[in-house]
Amino acid sequence: MSLSQWKRDLAFSAGLLKKQPFSCLLQVTNRCNMECSFCDFWPNPDPKRELTTDEYRRVSRELSELGTFLVSIEGGEPFLRKDLPEIVAAFAEHHIPALFTNGWFVTKDNAKRLFDSGLVHASVSIDYPDAERHDGKRRLAGTTSRAWQAVDILRDAAPRGGKQVHVMSVLMDSNWRDMDALFSQSAAHGVGHQVTLISVSGFRRGKEGPDRLPPPESSEHLTKLWEKHKHVRFFREYFDRMGAFLTGGEMPTCHAGVQQMNIDHIGNVSPCIEHIDRIAGNVRDASLSEIHRRLVAGADESRRCQDCWTACRGMVQSIGGGASVGAFLEMTTRMRTT
Repeated sequence: MSLSQWKRDLAFSAGLLKKQPFSCLLQVTNRCNMECSFCDFWPNPDPKRELTTDEYRRVSRELSELGTFLVSIEGGEPFLRKDLPEIVAAFAEHHIPALFTNGWFVTKDNAKRLFDSGLVHASVSIDYPDAERHDGKRRLAGTTSRAWQAVDILRDAAPRGGKQVHVMSVLMDSNWRDMDALFSQSAAHGVGHQVTLISVSGFRRGKEGPDRLPPPESSEHLTKLWEKHKHVRFFREYFDRMGAFLTGGEMPTCHAGVQQMNIDHIGNVSPCIEHIDRIAGNVRDASLSEIHRRLVAGADESRRCQDCWTACRGMVQSIGGGASVGAFLEMTTRMRTT
């Protein structure tokens, strides 16, 4: 790892200790070649208004004034942006870029170009261990085989191999019993695995469709699988607290808008991806420092919110507010990719 990358990682850790904002979710496009029932982005594309590469370079610089961020580059499907490597490079200069993809468009050439541009993590969405259900959920035949092919291509292209590549699964009532089989599959491919609990209460979430939250007993089940499968790279606390969320029990205060923010494909900034309707400003009209001040000033609504227990909230919960000793230990051991 280069000296600049070491400095960036150290700056990220220092920012956690100082309780600076450190997480930014970025939808670079709402366009997608798939039509997942739990996603509300693909029905709402607006390609002509998408932020440009130059605007992302400015966003990266302005983010650096607030701290060093883990920047999750998402969609829609990010590979539908022809300038995706340039976007990754823009954020790699100051931050830690992670990419989330359905895997359909991954090739050896573009995977290499992404890691050469500074990509640190790549995650491919796979929700079921069998092609019939995963292809059905994505409404596109061949999705499963293309996704596992993408996992292998990204693993082989990454400088540190499988440590930098994950399968990402959306945890639902229809698949929580399948996680042991899915974890075994990702282990066989030599990569990591992460999960996120489905959201059914955010903006435009859960209004229609078949997807439901898993039952409370899934929390204990997932915690046991976390202990069994050492390549599941996420905080144990996330699985431990899942049961409380699913039963409506006591949950910690949300840090959305304070240590986390969301920037959508046209530049609107909100506290989180689940409430992209709570717009604090647009990066085309105001600096991120000013918009973040607005987010902090209006954070009471987010502090009271208990609408989700998605992975982005779980991560901020585990290492936000200064982070616990246990969370830092997991970051430097189980979850470390460098």
